[in-house]
Amino acid sequence: MTEDSPKIGVLTISDRASRGEYEDLSGPAIEAALRDYLATPCEYLRVVIPDDREGICAALRELAAKGCSLVCSTGGTGPSARDVTPEALEEVCDKLFPGFGEQMRRASLDEGVPTAILSRQTAGTLGSTLFVTLPGKPAAIRVCLDAVFPAIPYCIDLIGGAWLEGNPEVVEVFRPKQK
Repeated sequence: MTEDSPKIGVLTISDRASRGEYEDLSGPAIEAALRDYLATPCEYLRVVIPDDREGICAALRELAAKGCSLVCSTGGTGPSARDVTPEALEEVCDKLFPGFGEQMRRASLDEGVPTAILSRQTAGTLGSTLFVTLPGKPAAIRVCLDAVFPAIPYCIDLIGGAWLEGNPEVVEVFRPKQK
Protein backbone atom coordinates (compact mmCIF):
# COMPACT_ATOMS: atom_id res chain seq x y z
CA MET A 1 0.00 0.00 0.00
CA THR A 2 1.27 3.45 -0.82
CA GLU A 3 0.49 6.74 0.83
CA ASP A 4 -1.59 7.58 -2.27
CA SER A 5 -3.70 4.41 -2.14
CA PRO A 6 -7.43 5.16 -2.00
CA LYS A 7 -8.95 4.71 1.44
CA ILE A 8 -12.12 2.76 2.13
CA GLY A 9 -13.86 2.79 5.50
CA VAL A 10 -15.64 -0.26 6.89
CA LEU A 11 -17.83 0.67 9.84
CA THR A 12 -19.49 -2.03 11.93
CA ILE A 13 -22.30 -0.68 14.08
CA SER A 14 -23.18 -3.18 16.80
CA ASP A 15 -23.54 -2.87 20.56
CA ARG A 16 -22.54 -6.49 21.15
CA ALA A 17 -19.62 -6.62 18.69
CA SER A 18 -18.27 -3.33 20.09
CA ARG A 19 -18.30 -4.88 23.59
CA GLY A 20 -16.57 -8.04 22.34
CA GLU A 21 -19.58 -10.26 23.07
CA TYR A 22 -19.29 -11.76 19.60
CA GLU A 23 -16.92 -11.60 16.68
CA ASP A 24 -17.61 -9.01 14.01
CA LEU A 25 -18.26 -11.04 10.86
CA SER A 26 -20.02 -8.31 8.89
CA GLY A 27 -17.10 -5.87 8.63
CA PRO A 28 -14.78 -8.56 7.26
CA ALA A 29 -17.54 -9.63 4.82
CA ILE A 30 -17.69 -6.08 3.45
CA GLU A 31 -13.93 -5.88 3.08
CA ALA A 32 -13.77 -9.29 1.37
CA ALA A 33 -16.47 -8.29 -1.13
CA LEU A 34 -14.79 -4.96 -1.91
CA ARG A 35 -11.40 -6.63 -2.36
CA ASP A 36 -13.07 -8.95 -4.90
CA TYR A 37 -14.80 -6.09 -6.74
CA LEU A 38 -11.83 -3.72 -6.92
CA ALA A 39 -8.73 -3.99 -9.08
CA THR A 40 -7.40 -0.83 -7.40
CA PRO A 41 -5.28 -1.59 -4.31
CA CYS A 42 -6.91 0.24 -1.40
CA GLU A 43 -6.23 0.87 2.27
CA TYR A 44 -9.10 -0.38 4.45
CA LEU A 45 -9.89 1.40 7.70
CA ARG A 46 -12.05 -0.83 9.91
CA VAL A 47 -13.95 0.52 12.91
CA VAL A 48 -16.41 -1.18 15.29
CA ILE A 49 -18.73 1.06 17.33
CA PRO A 50 -21.96 0.72 19.35
CA ASP A 51 -25.44 1.58 18.06
CA ASP A 52 -25.33 5.22 19.18
CA ARG A 53 -26.41 8.05 16.90
CA GLU A 54 -23.81 10.57 18.09
CA GLY A 55 -21.06 7.95 17.87
CA ILE A 56 -22.13 6.93 14.37
CA CYS A 57 -22.14 10.57 13.23
CA ALA A 58 -18.67 11.08 14.70
CA ALA A 59 -17.30 7.90 13.07
CA LEU A 60 -18.74 8.84 9.66
CA ARG A 61 -17.25 12.33 9.85
CA GLU A 62 -13.90 10.96 11.02
CA LEU A 63 -13.66 8.44 8.17
CA ALA A 64 -14.51 11.19 5.67
CA ALA A 65 -11.88 13.47 7.26
CA LYS A 66 -9.30 10.68 6.91
CA GLY A 67 -9.88 10.77 3.16
CA CYS A 68 -12.07 7.70 2.61
CA SER A 69 -13.72 7.85 -0.80
CA LEU A 70 -16.11 5.07 0.19
CA VAL A 71 -17.44 4.09 3.61
CA CYS A 72 -19.62 1.01 3.90
CA SER A 73 -21.37 0.51 7.21
CA THR A 74 -23.08 -2.61 8.48
CA GLY A 75 -25.81 -2.72 11.07
CA GLY A 76 -28.34 -0.36 12.53
CA THR A 77 -30.69 -0.27 9.53
CA GLY A 78 -33.58 -2.30 10.96
CA PRO A 79 -36.75 -1.28 12.81
CA SER A 80 -35.62 -1.67 16.43
CA ALA A 81 -35.20 1.31 18.75
CA ARG A 82 -31.36 1.00 18.68
CA ASP A 83 -31.24 0.97 14.85
CA VAL A 84 -30.31 4.59 14.13
CA THR A 85 -27.80 4.38 11.28
CA PRO A 86 -30.07 6.02 8.65
CA GLU A 87 -30.83 8.90 11.01
CA ALA A 88 -27.13 9.44 11.66
CA LEU A 89 -26.39 9.30 7.93
CA GLU A 90 -29.09 11.88 7.22
CA GLU A 91 -27.60 14.17 9.86
CA VAL A 92 -24.08 13.93 8.41
CA CYS A 93 -24.66 13.93 4.65
CA ASP A 94 -24.82 16.75 2.12
CA LYS A 95 -26.98 14.61 -0.20
CA LEU A 96 -28.91 11.35 0.16
CA PHE A 97 -29.34 8.70 -2.52
CA PRO A 98 -32.40 6.57 -1.66
CA GLY A 99 -32.06 4.63 -4.93
CA PHE A 100 -29.25 2.61 -3.35
CA GLY A 101 -31.58 1.36 -0.62
CA GLU A 102 -34.37 0.68 -3.09
CA GLN A 103 -32.06 -1.46 -5.22
CA MET A 104 -30.63 -3.35 -2.22
CA ARG A 105 -34.12 -4.14 -0.88
CA ARG A 106 -35.20 -5.31 -4.35
CA ALA A 107 -32.18 -7.63 -4.58
CA SER A 108 -32.88 -9.09 -1.14
CA LEU A 109 -36.56 -9.61 -2.00
CA ASP A 110 -35.47 -11.36 -5.21
CA GLU A 111 -33.38 -13.69 -3.02
CA GLY A 112 -36.57 -14.66 -1.16
CA VAL A 113 -36.05 -12.55 1.96
CA PRO A 114 -39.53 -11.15 2.79
CA THR A 115 -38.16 -9.12 5.73
CA ALA A 116 -36.05 -7.04 3.30
CA ILE A 117 -38.86 -4.47 3.39
CA LEU A 118 -37.96 -3.80 7.04
CA SER A 119 -34.47 -2.61 6.11
CA ARG A 120 -33.83 1.12 5.93
CA GLN A 121 -30.62 0.99 3.92
CA THR A 122 -29.60 4.09 2.02
CA ALA A 123 -26.58 6.04 0.80
CA GLY A 124 -25.34 9.59 0.92
CA THR A 125 -22.37 11.84 0.42
CA LEU A 126 -20.31 14.17 2.54
CA GLY A 127 -17.91 16.10 0.35
CA SER A 128 -15.97 13.52 -1.68
CA THR A 129 -17.02 10.54 0.47
CA LEU A 130 -19.81 8.14 -0.46
CA PHE A 131 -21.48 6.34 2.45
CA VAL A 132 -23.45 3.14 1.83
CA THR A 133 -25.39 1.50 4.66
CA LEU A 134 -25.64 -2.28 4.55
CA PRO A 135 -27.50 -4.85 6.62
CA GLY A 136 -25.94 -6.38 9.72
CA LYS A 137 -26.32 -9.97 8.55
CA PRO A 138 -23.10 -11.13 6.83
CA ALA A 139 -24.95 -13.26 4.24
CA ALA A 140 -26.97 -10.23 3.09
CA ILE A 141 -23.95 -8.00 2.54
CA ARG A 142 -22.82 -9.57 -0.73
CA VAL A 143 -26.38 -9.64 -2.09
CA CYS A 144 -26.77 -5.92 -1.40
CA LEU A 145 -23.32 -4.89 -2.61
CA ASP A 146 -23.74 -6.95 -5.81
CA ALA A 147 -26.88 -4.91 -6.49
CA VAL A 148 -25.33 -1.45 -6.14
CA PHE A 149 -21.58 -1.74 -6.65
CA PRO A 150 -21.65 -1.20 -10.44
CA ALA A 151 -22.73 2.43 -9.77
CA ILE A 152 -20.38 3.14 -6.86
CA PRO A 153 -17.12 4.01 -8.69
CA TYR A 154 -18.88 6.43 -11.04
CA CYS A 155 -20.70 8.08 -8.14
CA ILE A 156 -17.33 8.54 -6.43
CA ASP A 157 -15.95 10.03 -9.67
CA LEU A 158 -18.80 12.56 -9.73
CA ILE A 159 -18.16 13.74 -6.15
CA GLY A 160 -14.39 14.06 -6.63
CA GLY A 161 -13.26 10.93 -4.78
CA ALA A 162 -10.46 8.55 -5.69
CA TRP A 163 -10.53 6.61 -8.95
CA LEU A 164 -11.61 3.03 -8.23
CA GLU A 165 -11.16 0.48 -10.99
CA GLY A 166 -13.45 -2.53 -10.92
CA ASN A 167 -12.27 -6.10 -11.35
CA PRO A 168 -13.98 -7.09 -14.65
CA GLU A 169 -13.80 -10.79 -13.72
CA VAL A 170 -16.11 -10.12 -10.76
CA VAL A 171 -18.20 -7.03 -11.49
CA GLU A 172 -19.02 -4.79 -14.42
CA VAL A 173 -18.61 -1.20 -13.26
CA PHE A 174 -20.67 1.37 -15.13
CA ARG A 175 -19.03 4.53 -16.40
CA PRO A 176 -20.43 6.46 -19.37
CA LYS A 177 -18.40 6.19 -22.53
CA GLN A 178 -16.19 9.23 -23.14
CA LYS A 179 -16.73 10.99 -26.49
